[in-house]
Amino acid sequence: MNFFKIKTSWSNAEFILIKICMASIYISVGSYFHDFFQNYYWALLEIFAFSAVWFIYQWLKKMKAQKQ
Repeated sequence: MNFFKIKTSWSNAEFILIKICMASIYISVGSYFHDFFQNYYWALLEIFAFSAVWFIYQWLKKMKAQKQ
């Protein structure tokens, strides 16, 4: 199974999860360099973890539906 040849059809609304996931980890990494976001480090990490798990679940569910 070649991971890079898998095709899916995603709507724009479904991409919101991966955007939230990536944005929260970018801000978390940035918090090490900027004091402004340092107070929100754990909240951003929780948002990242939640959205990453949710995105992976949605992706696997969509892949399973395409196989059937």
